[in-house]
Amino acid sequence: MNRSGWHLRVGAVVFAWLAALVVVAVAHRFIPLSDWLLVHLLALGAAGNAILIWSRHFADALLRRPPDPARTAEVLRIAGFNAGAVAVVAGMLGRWWPVVLAGGVVVAVVALAHGATLLQQMRTALPARFGVTVRYYVAATGCLAVGAGLGVAMANSALPGRLHERFVIAHAAVNLFGWVGLTVLGTLVTLWPTMLRTRMANGVEVAARRGLPALLIALAVIAVGAVVGSPPITGLGALGYLGAAGIVLRPHLDEIRRKRPNDFATLSVLAGVAWLIGSLAFAAVTLAASPTWPADVAAAGELTAPVLAGFLVQVLLGSLTYLAPVVMGGRAATLAAGAELERGAPWRLTVANAGLLLCVLPAPSLVRVAASILVLVSYAAFLPLLVRAVWRAHRDREKSTAPVQPQGPPPRHRLGVAAAGLGVVVLATAAGVAADPASLGMGTSPRVAVAATGHTTVASVRIEGMRFLPDTIDVPAGDRLQITLANTGTDQHDLVLSNGTRTGRIAPGESTVLDAGVIGSSLDGWCAVAGHRQMGMTFSVRVTGAPMPTTHSVHPGHHGPAADAAIPPGDIARSLGADPGPGFAPRDAALLPATAQHRVTLPVTEIQREVSPGITQRLWTFGGSAPGPTLRGKVGDVFEVTLVNDGNSGHSIDFHAGALAPDEPMRTIQPGQRLVYRFTATRAGIWLYHCSTMPMSLHIANGMFGAVIIDPPDLPRVDREYVIVQSEMYLGAPGGEADADKVATDKPDLVVFNGYARQYDHAPLTARVGERVRIWVLAAGPNRGTSFHVVGGQFDTAWSEGDYRLGGRRGPGTGGAQTLGLFAAQGGFVELTFGEPGRYPFVSHAMVDAERGAHGIIEVAGR
Repeated sequence: MNRSGWHLRVGAVVFAWLAALVVVAVAHRFIPLSDWLLVHLLALGAAGNAILIWSRHFADALLRRPPDPARTAEVLRIAGFNAGAVAVVAGMLGRWWPVVLAGGVVVAVVALAHGATLLQQMRTALPARFGVTVRYYVAATGCLAVGAGLGVAMANSALPGRLHERFVIAHAAVNLFGWVGLTVLGTLVTLWPTMLRTRMANGVEVAARRGLPALLIALAVIAVGAVVGSPPITGLGALGYLGAAGIVLRPHLDEIRRKRPNDFATLSVLAGVAWLIGSLAFAAVTLAASPTWPADVAAAGELTAPVLAGFLVQVLLGSLTYLAPVVMGGRAATLAAGAELERGAPWRLTVANAGLLLCVLPAPSLVRVAASILVLVSYAAFLPLLVRAVWRAHRDREKSTAPVQPQGPPPRHRLGVAAAGLGVVVLATAAGVAADPASLGMGTSPRVAVAATGHTTVASVRIEGMRFLPDTIDVPAGDRLQITLANTGTDQHDLVLSNGTRTGRIAPGESTVLDAGVIGSSLDGWCAVAGHRQMGMTFSVRVTGAPMPTTHSVHPGHHGPAADAAIPPGDIARSLGADPGPGFAPRDAALLPATAQHRVTLPVTEIQREVSPGITQRLWTFGGSAPGPTLRGKVGDVFEVTLVNDGNSGHSIDFHAGALAPDEPMRTIQPGQRLVYRFTATRAGIWLYHCSTMPMSLHIANGMFGAVIIDPPDLPRVDREYVIVQSEMYLGAPGGEADADKVATDKPDLVVFNGYARQYDHAPLTARVGERVRIWVLAAGPNRGTSFHVVGGQFDTAWSEGDYRLGGRRGPGTGGAQTLGLFAAQGGFVELTFGEPGRYPFVSHAMVDAERGAHGIIEVAGR
């Protein structure tokens, strides 16, 4: 196989991973673990394959070793690597840790085999001036093996939550700065001057040789600091890596001075390296200054976009833009392919880097969304251009090989195209601000004219629990106000003032400064995280020195976007009498038997879900449903639940079925984090589990609850078993989240069984005459209990809160019950038989709740 054919085939593998990356990026809101997928489709799939392919290519060239014509071993390594990578992705999506383990082992083995092959080549080859580059490749393969091991360990739910957080940073650092970073730094030794078409600077290979040990030591320090949970050690390692990278890169500045980058390939690689240096500097300063490990984790999370989208993507695309045409074969084909890949280069570079800068700066949320879309478009454009480049190269390969000068656009034209790209980013920024003017302090509240004093009042405010301390500050009229806000709590918070100024979300242990502008009137303030204002997170700025009117917020009950767009009561009433649409799928109320194994992963996800015909809400869920999945076991069973926060704010979980200190297992975890909750079921019951992050009432009302059933010993068998979980819904805006004010004042719009109003009117439960039916009932609340009743039926057995109230092991007696009364968070079961066919309604006999949707049908057929 010739060189062109080989690279065309293996390049298709990289192309496939990049295409999958774009698909997930576009549809990320509908794909589970989308953040994890974006990282690993890029770093493991696309970049990993590119490194395997091109490091072997450069090693052969630098060591003057002709490639094996059959390339059998190389094909096997690439195939094995992709099989392992696919297994890792599939295992993570399916929550199958053995599959993740197998895939991770394969990836690590392939990496080590690749490194061993390169090392063997070095030993058998003649001394080479740039053999140091191959040493970088060998060291990088060792880093991937270590990183894969850390990743596999992280995927195991048995790993304690705190250790998981530490492994995240170690895993990311070893893979990104080791496997990818070392490969890039080593390759640039020879590739960078080649791309610039200039003479190599003096001392490049010496600097690379000196830098490699320092880079490896720094990586080890970062990994050790992360695993032991020490922010200063982690920050020191990042500083060391930054210094070592500076040693390696410094000689290349002479090459840049001699020949400035002027095409997409060189400018993209240069921009990528700049993002790497900036990210390392940020990491070194931020991690070293982080007061706590949670703050360290949050700081590391802020590096995801600049390291992956800024450094890795741009270096990958820039390198492929240069290398792909070179291996096409024939000068005419090379020039034709290069011309295609240069299309729109100034626009793409400007949009990508300006947009990415907006994404990492504290810009308003809508501005960051618009910018991220532009960045994706600019990067995704590479794929169709690459297809065109291959087509053009194939078409022009047989043309004359006489020298042809590349026809790039003149400098003035390139500048105009770059300006157009910048204009697009500016327009997107303006659109984002126009859609959310308060995000830049453009408050809708009336302003009071005041003469500025030129003085600045500086205030320090801290967050403890659900309070601002102090919650009131005095400011002389005309002073500029600067508030340093420190989050000493355990959840994310922010501060919004009624003049429109606001902080971004602040992670636990972090602080920020809010410039509130010149103060001319008293202001209200609050935390805008859902429900926090209703929990008492309010703040006041009082003006002194002049009788100024108070500037209040426009919407006193504000709790989130579109708070003034509530669903009219008439629409709710009509919904309760309407039929669901064709896509309606009722929740199966049938209760499955208890299983022997109780290892469960519960991802926290935010989903749009219909809760009554025509009414949709954005629910926070355990496992993608509200209620969450019902767990069932026996007394003595051990449950191991891994909570994975794939949501947008902090969440937690509290299992009433377990009896243990809440400090560690019930703690709030932030987006991207996970914890493992283990408990032994020591007592029978139908137990509530729910999110216990404050405000707890809002988190439960918005869908974060479920049931655990622990069978009483010697529970008799019955013909049918159902489980009914009653809860209230406090509807927000269409497609929005629960209304925190309604929750706080206990004014539900709907009361539902199993998450949907009157769903079992439209899809009745079933039974036959003479069958014994057991119905487990749980009142999830958050505020109301239930009086469960089957119209036309009588309960001959009732079991509530751990014991029989009627009937029991001796069988039904002559007594009966008409309802099962439960307070919020209580549960039990009732049993009955039906004497004749018919449609038997079941309701909460708190009749206003039945009329709000707590109503269903049991359809009884003849024998």
